Amino acid sequence: QVQLVESGGGSVQAGGSLRLSCAASRFDSRTNSMGWFRQAPGKEREGVAGIYRANRTTYYSDSVKGRFTISQDNTKNMLYLQMNSLQNEDTAMYYCAASPRALTVLAASEYNSWGQGTQVTVSS
Repeated sequence: QVQLVESGGGSVQAGGSLRLSCAASRFDSRTNSMGWFRQAPGKEREGVAGIYRANRTTYYSDSVKGRFTISQDNTKNMLYLQMNSLQNEDTAMYYCAASPRALTVLAASEYNSWGQGTQVTVSS
């Protein structure tokens, strides 16, 4: 498994922005696929953004498409999630995840390495 550490969460007003960061212990075959997931109290974990690192192909859930952007910095072993136009419904714990090969990049079941999460709270 890969060690993943998220940061960048916090409290923000609706319409604001946050950038989440995920520091990976290494980028290698165990991190061919990476994603950002979120889980609100009482709800299932939801995939919001994913990337196949080799070709940088990205995927987004309909709920965040056009507002969130996933990106990577291979020189720093970092994964990012830029979140703009935040809405109350975006409030959740956000997790970074990695997989050697996720066939469905937004499916939590495809991932075997997880960070501890960072809380995002959006208020109006």
